Amino acid sequence: MAFTINNLKDNDNVVIKEQLGGFTVIEYKEDLSSTTMSEAESNFFMSKSNMRNKQLMVEINNSEVMLSAGAMQYMVGDIEMTTGVKGVGGLMRNLVSSAVTGTSAIKPLYKGTGTILLETTYKYLWLIDVDNDHIVIDDGMFLACETTLNIAVTARKNVSSAVLGGEGLFNLSAKGKGILALEAPIPTEEAVVIELQNDVLKVDGSFALMWSHSLDFTVEKSGKTRIGSAASGEGLVNVYRGTGMVWLAPLMKYKNSSLPAVPTR
Repeated sequence: MAFTINNLKDNDNVVIKEQLGGFTVIEYKEDLSSTTMSEAESNFFMSKSNMRNKQLMVEINNSEVMLSAGAMQYMVGDIEMTTGVKGVGGLMRNLVSSAVTGTSAIKPLYKGTGTILLETTYKYLWLIDVDNDHIVIDDGMFLACETTLNIAVTARKNVSSAVLGGEGLFNLSAKGKGILALEAPIPTEEAVVIELQNDVLKVDGSFALMWSHSLDFTVEKSGKTRIGSAASGEGLVNVYRGTGMVWLAPLMKYKNSSLPAVPTR
């Protein structure tokens, strides 16, 4: 039994942006399927502005990966898909996890040998080699991972972070050793990584995409004296203390408030 995928990696309109283990990020230079002048103009300017369709390809060889629910576009080979839920108790735990993190309750597992292509996206795909580490992920970014990683719900150590910080009380975390694929709002070239050694990082906004589980997260007054700051949220900063790393997206707020919605296909 064998298969060949033609006109994908060997397509002149395709660029291999990154590869890590069996995970490959494919980027399409242009959308060639325009049928109207307005679509052609839109596709042209989107391509020039780095707004290009991207796709994650996952190749497995007698191994197993976990995907975000609904992320699979097609797969070829001897691959079996399961829900990864064992019994009613497991389903209930997943339902609770999805409720508190805002993610899907079921994250299917794909086991065997073959190739999986995920749905295309205009967002940016990050591949991370988690090497015996424990990182917390911002809501909605999880896309796929090797099942050697333990994906779990992590609660904030300080309730004030949920009430005041706008980051939520619960997040997904990835622990162990394996490859993690994320769907991020910015390219990796724009991410600023802060390394703390028993120090403090204060962030005036929800710009953190990932951070080390070892860090303590709180929300504190920034020292601003503007009247009504407590009620409006102004004058408060997200604070990360300890030893670890934080990945920041400093341009994310500007983009979210200034650009039109990203088109979907």
